Amino acid sequence: MSSQARHLAGPLFLPLQAFHHPLSNDSTLIWTLVIIAVAVALTTTGLVWVVRGQLLRHEILDRPNDRSSHVVPTPRGGGLGVIAVLLPAWLIIAFVVPDTDPVAGWLIPLSALALAIVSWIDDLRTLGALPRLAVQLGAAIAGVLVLPGLVFQGLFPPWLDTTITVIGWIWFVNLFNFMDGIDGISGIESIGIGAGILAIGLLMIDSLSATHLHGLAIAAASLGFLVWNWPPAKIFLGDIGSVPLGYLLGWLLLALSASGQWEAAMILPLYYLADATLTLLRRLQRGEKIWRAHREHYYQKAVQNGRSHGQVSGAVGLVNVLLILLAAGTTMLADDSIWRFTTLAAAALLVLALLVWMKRTTIPANSAG
Repeated sequence: MSSQARHLAGPLFLPLQAFHHPLSNDSTLIWTLVIIAVAVALTTTGLVWVVRGQLLRHEILDRPNDRSSHVVPTPRGGGLGVIAVLLPAWLIIAFVVPDTDPVAGWLIPLSALALAIVSWIDDLRTLGALPRLAVQLGAAIAGVLVLPGLVFQGLFPPWLDTTITVIGWIWFVNLFNFMDGIDGISGIESIGIGAGILAIGLLMIDSLSATHLHGLAIAAASLGFLVWNWPPAKIFLGDIGSVPLGYLLGWLLLALSASGQWEAAMILPLYYLADATLTLLRRLQRGEKIWRAHREHYYQKAVQNGRSHGQVSGAVGLVNVLLILLAAGTTMLADDSIWRFTTLAAAALLVLALLVWMKRTTIPANSAG
């Protein structure tokens, strides 16, 4: 955005333009963050309510099948309401926060919008894998070009860093979609990652950036959606919600890593990364067709073992709170590599404990609700 446009917007967004001031000394800024969160959450809740009515009217429903974790037809496409609020909020933040890359400010939400359009078409009438992957590849390449630095901090040559980042980003977009299989889980995960990124920004003495505020926007929009998606869910995200959300969260995590906070970027989404990746490797080992829908994820096994959707999503939320604390801890350990790797190990053990609980815990089926 031009400097003239920022100047004209200044009187309306003075608290946002003061992000270089220490947050602990600026109560106005704290209230601004609260107002942003409440506005985004309430607007999302209201718009998802409207979307739900239209989905019911047009009978755009996710009907149960042998791979489903739900038992009644449920409207699919709540992501319409989430993305319709989140993308404008994203643009506003990029517009008013100083020192935001102007190209990244519009390119990332534009790419997310392209993914949302293709995903909505896929929700309505199934597309083949190639068209979806082609758009995801284009969005990932576009996003990598505007990252603030190398994701792997010089560990690889730039061309290899870029290649791995593109592939990893596409995997994250798809795993986020794969993991959206029970009530509440994607909302909980989005809140955890978004809130964690904001928390890291609050702990950095020099400034908050647009990246941290975008984390707040995602967390708030996800909370607004969770009002309708908490068990028993009254609406599902659909691909139109899970795919662009995975893309935007992936961008924030990659930007966090490129800025030097790679440990935090790995810790925050660690449960989703572990569940999806380990499940993929198990299916590859068994020679299964990995592109086919299934019920092999750890969270799905937990539900099959008798845990309710609320219990499983709640457990993920609890673990995410602890992961946020560990991720935030890495930002305060300076260059103490031993303690930073110790924190990574603690996060891995925490997620391992969750996976074991999901896999092995069984209770009587009639007690799950």
